[in-house]
Amino acid sequence: MHASLDGYVAGPNGEIDWIKYDSEMQAYVAEKLKSVNSVIYGRVTYEMMAAYWPTENGEHAKWINAAPKIVLSRTMQKADWNNTRVIGNNIAIELRKLKQQGSGTNDNIAIIGSAQSANYLMRLGLIDEYWIDINPVILGSGKLLFQDTGEMKKLKLVKSTTFKSGAVGFDYVNE
Repeated sequence: MHASLDGYVAGPNGEIDWIKYDSEMQAYVAEKLKSVNSVIYGRVTYEMMAAYWPTENGEHAKWINAAPKIVLSRTMQKADWNNTRVIGNNIAIELRKLKQQGSGTNDNIAIIGSAQSANYLMRLGLIDEYWIDINPVILGSGKLLFQDTGEMKKLKLVKSTTFKSGAVGFDYVNE
């Protein structure tokens, strides 16, 4: 998840053009995604990604197009992007089943973007790790990364990475 220094993941109109995503960040993300088997999106992020990635080339495009994708949505009935499943009911039960099916290697399920869905999963206790990239910008308003999380969550920093752009990647686990 990319966030501003003041905790926003998108500007007031949903803009994300402030994210420092260069070749260094791209290589960092590609390395992290080697441990990921499936991707979760909320409906809005899914629609944005599905409109972009299927026609792109490159390593990330190959990975994301092949990866199993899960859309959390109560309004969406079906998804056209290959290898995509929509979960609208019993989300907690369905995701707990997926987590239990892990093989032990390359079995992480990552939520990309989708702050509202991430907050929902946090309230359900379904997030084990937090990969947050803080960008050197203060937005002042917009969509918050953490909102209505239900309770305090104590985290332990396991790794931080500083980029030439001034962005910093933080990897946390639940304490």
